[in-house]
Amino acid sequence: MLLKRMSLGVYGANCYIVTCEDSKESIVVDPGGEAEDIIKVLEENEFKIKYIVLTHGHGDHIAGVPKLKEVYGCPILIHKNDEELLLDPSKNLSASMPIEEVIINPDKLLEDGDIIEFGKIKVEVIHTPGHTQGCICLKIDKDILTGDTLFKGSVGRTDLYGSSNDIINSIKTKLLKYEGNTLIHPGHGISTTIGEEKLTNPFLR
Repeated sequence: MLLKRMSLGVYGANCYIVTCEDSKESIVVDPGGEAEDIIKVLEENEFKIKYIVLTHGHGDHIAGVPKLKEVYGCPILIHKNDEELLLDPSKNLSASMPIEEVIINPDKLLEDGDIIEFGKIKVEVIHTPGHTQGCICLKIDKDILTGDTLFKGSVGRTDLYGSSNDIINSIKTKLLKYEGNTLIHPGHGISTTIGEEKLTNPFLR
């Protein structure tokens, strides 16, 4: 597996390009802006995008979706509880950001436990409500893309269609159960591990 992180968009959200080395099939997770930069990476490496997968429906994680959809026509996947955010610029907050308003019709609605397959890679969908009601994390072997659920030393904000009780419960019951060396790749900032967050994250004590 190849995992490339790109910090994109108005708030520097982490976009991840995950690729099967054998087939060069890829998914693009949370393209938050600068779609041209994502396209450049895909074309230069001859990656074949199969899906756009969204960890949640906030504008800083979805602004690059319309252009990628236009160029590649690939399906857009998001948890069913965040579909309403994609359809409403006021709810996905793009209307209040210094970007164009974003309205997206998803192609497939995800649920907890779904498996996304591309090439030889299988991605498990973990529903982790809290930051939004439809937040998901994506587990690929010992790597987890956590979107805005869990960060190094912090957790996602919960005042935008979220719940502080839900996010802490999601993290403690659905993420901290994994081995300490499990790598966490968040929606903003640098990577960390489950073990480090158990020991040092002040929100999880």
